[in-house]
Amino acid sequence: MAGTLAIDLGSTTTVVAWQEELGEPSLLALPPFSAGEPCVVPSLLWLSHPGQAHPLIGRQVIDAGLADSAGPGLCRDFKRFIGLGPAPGAASWLSPEAAGALLLQRLWEALPPELEPGRLILTAPVESCGGYRRWLLQVCQSLAVAEIALVDEPTAAAIGSGLPPGSRVLVVDFGGGTLDVSLVALQGGEGKAAPMAQLLRFAGRDLAQSGQRWRTARVLGKAGVSLGGRDLDRWIAMALCPDQPLSGALLGAAEALKCALSEQEEALRIVASPAGGGQELRLSRTGLERILEEQGLRRVVLGLLGAMASAARREGFDLSGIDAVLPVGGTSRIPWLRRLLREHLPGVPLRDERPVAAVALGALALTPGVRIQDVLSQGVCLRVWDQRSRGHRWHPLFVSGQTWPTAQPLELLLAGGAPDQGELELVLGTPLAEDRPEVVFAEGLPVIRSVEAGAPRVRAWPQPPIVLPLAPPGPPGVDRLRLRFAINHRGELEMEGDDLLTKLPLPRRVLGPLR
Repeated sequence: MAGTLAIDLGSTTTVVAWQEELGEPSLLALPPFSAGEPCVVPSLLWLSHPGQAHPLIGRQVIDAGLADSAGPGLCRDFKRFIGLGPAPGAASWLSPEAAGALLLQRLWEALPPELEPGRLILTAPVESCGGYRRWLLQVCQSLAVAEIALVDEPTAAAIGSGLPPGSRVLVVDFGGGTLDVSLVALQGGEGKAAPMAQLLRFAGRDLAQSGQRWRTARVLGKAGVSLGGRDLDRWIAMALCPDQPLSGALLGAAEALKCALSEQEEALRIVASPAGGGQELRLSRTGLERILEEQGLRRVVLGLLGAMASAARREGFDLSGIDAVLPVGGTSRIPWLRRLLREHLPGVPLRDERPVAAVALGALALTPGVRIQDVLSQGVCLRVWDQRSRGHRWHPLFVSGQTWPTAQPLELLLAGGAPDQGELELVLGTPLAEDRPEVVFAEGLPVIRSVEAGAPRVRAWPQPPIVLPLAPPGPPGVDRLRLRFAINHRGELEMEGDDLLTKLPLPRRVLGPLR
């Protein structure tokens, strides 16, 4: 089965997603490395000796009771240090880069034999993409796949949660080892090119020196702390068994209670007692929230939000402009955290449908048909009437560099400009380069010079204007038509819409090819 594979390497869990051509995306199980619902691979490696080529991976480490072992054989939390130098205080046999490379290679080898990935999509943190990107280029050299693309994690998470380009999103990433709060502005929106992946390899050819522009999210403010789900597990274990050592079995039971309480009000787990037999561990959601409050997690979260807001204000952005809050990471599923976010940001939608899978699924959505030719070399504009200047002007629909087919349509509201206006004319045009050469004669000789950019010129399309009847006519200046423009898989500009007065739909029509 030909398709696209996406791998989201995380600090504590790695998500692998698969999409067949023209099929629906889904998370991919890779036994014996993955387990759970949703299906993920714990970002863990355990080596019995230096240089071991096939160490224990993911769920194997947990099943062997080695996830909390001490010593250089355990590799965890390595993702955040890739491309940034040695991890502070690290005593592992593997560097962060070597651990990440070994995990990715083993996952690739574990793919079901019937899958034939034609494209591999990898995700990277936007704030450290330089070193991380170089590392990914090295790791992928040995992989037999024709196309490799890279997307930044905040953009992928937002797109995977159904947010459109141009959104301003508060991403709360609460994983197993860290809590990061980022305010990001996604590329795209009205008149701007939408986000796109960066191709690292195409048709087997290395594109490292191609000079592509990687359209990532812009980070307006960020704050973080080294506190994650494993710390919460320790708090739970200490609260329920204050006189027992924090064994792997006890921490595993505490983690299971924490996860269960994201879905139910009370949970019970049985763990082996040091004195023999089984010991019941029972915890309610109210009890968990009391533990979190006593340990000061509220103060930590609010402090991070405050630090992030201060950084955003220095960029000239106020939190009132946030379009959505996006919790990602397994620990973000705790209802207490979501309630706190709603209290702190009332009225802002909380997009929490897929906290674990959003990044990997968004990576697939950002590259549904990535091809080198799937980028507009020229944009397209619509001529509109400007009431203030009492004249026509050109309004951009899609700009040079826009990928196609478009994931979301561009919506415009149009109103009549004259009393009893019975129709609206749509005139489309192609914007011309603002820096253009011009031939002039100096002392009888032709000389080519550049004309300074002024108001951008637009060349109207040669086709007749598109006439949209208004029956009955409406008053001037009142929104009448809601139009939606998109670029289809053939590179053609399409339009559909609604008449806001009559409530009737406008038929979909193809307006012309773009390039």
